[in-house]
Amino acid sequence: MLANRLFERLIKVGDLTIIDARGRRRHYKASDSPKVTIRITDPHMHWKVMVAPQLAVGEAYMDGKLVIEEGTLFDFIDIGVQNLRLAYDDGVLRWLSRIRNVLARFADYNPIPRAKQRVAHHYDLDGRLFSLFLDSDQQYSCAYFADPSDDLETAQRRKKLHLAAKLSLQPGQKVLDIGSGWGGLGLTLAEAADVSVTGITLSEEQHKVSNERAQNQDVADRVGFHLRDYRNETGCYDRIVSVGMLEHVGRHHYRAFFSKVKELLAEDGVAVIHSIGRFDQPGPVNAWMRKYIFPGSYIPTLSEITGPIEECNLLITDIEILRLHYAETLLAWRRNFHRNLDKVREIYDERFCRMWDFYLTACELGFRRKELMVFQIQLAKSMEALPITRDYIHEFEAAHDARWQTRQRMRVS
Repeated sequence: MLANRLFERLIKVGDLTIIDARGRRRHYKASDSPKVTIRITDPHMHWKVMVAPQLAVGEAYMDGKLVIEEGTLFDFIDIGVQNLRLAYDDGVLRWLSRIRNVLARFADYNPIPRAKQRVAHHYDLDGRLFSLFLDSDQQYSCAYFADPSDDLETAQRRKKLHLAAKLSLQPGQKVLDIGSGWGGLGLTLAEAADVSVTGITLSEEQHKVSNERAQNQDVADRVGFHLRDYRNETGCYDRIVSVGMLEHVGRHHYRAFFSKVKELLAEDGVAVIHSIGRFDQPGPVNAWMRKYIFPGSYIPTLSEITGPIEECNLLITDIEILRLHYAETLLAWRRNFHRNLDKVREIYDERFCRMWDFYLTACELGFRRKELMVFQIQLAKSMEALPITRDYIHEFEAAHDARWQTRQRMRVS
């Protein structure tokens, strides 16, 4: 009865039918689409939805206890995402949300030992999994779709060059890549601008693969990757880049993170931080996502980031907001995942496959429905570290894009 009242209050978009574990049918219609019918096969779900709705729904789908009989998983999550956004204006639901925010307050506390363990939870999964849905360079972050016709490979190449352009690289410079992934960005920077790159990661699998790639490309003399927490890094770097790392720092550690960036950056240096951010208001990561996908993660608003940057006396020299780019990236990943689902099942069980599908779908909708975005913040210590207009970014990208087009034509011929 309580769940029924909650849904009556919540549903302001879509057409949702719920068949409970006893076969009773409840219909909530506010608009013609999305139209979805779900069946609950476990009676315990009735009270779990009241206690922890985000966690309960995701777990029920993973376990096959929530079956979609009409519509798609995308449609079902879309109804949830859109209506939860509208619920911010509902006093009772907003009050319940604040209670959950308080309870999750310290979930993203990430001292060094815990940070490594949490990274391993996700990034040390079987490497074959990532190769089945990412691009060939294993870029596991938002691509840059400069043209609607761009495929995933092109958009990820453009993302790397876009970051390289914002770094305003010069030959011979030393670059630090914080959270270096499988090494693709560092290797691209070294090739594009003849710089030396040090990458640091907490993932043992990524550390191994990235160094193997550097050896295979015969650049290990100037591109190296280390298993190291950013808080233990030393030295001085002309350029610092970090992609998809800030989400794992935790709100309690932003001051320490940007203080470290300042400490490691040369006086005329430039840093670019690329991260997922929130459009709305500060709050914890979805409980299901935090438990099963990214433990210890936190998605900041810009207001939560700019304060610590200013306190560290770093200059914010440029901010760019990428709105739908990650939605398109996740759509491409989801299509690749579905295309290779039989191969994924050879690695992991059906429950894992449903979990991963739920993750990719929910994230895509987060970026499509005005909740999430990606920001790129450029930082410097000196007012003279960069040109006074943004022309240098376009010029760098245009030159390298022309060079790439020439290589492509040569390969075809």
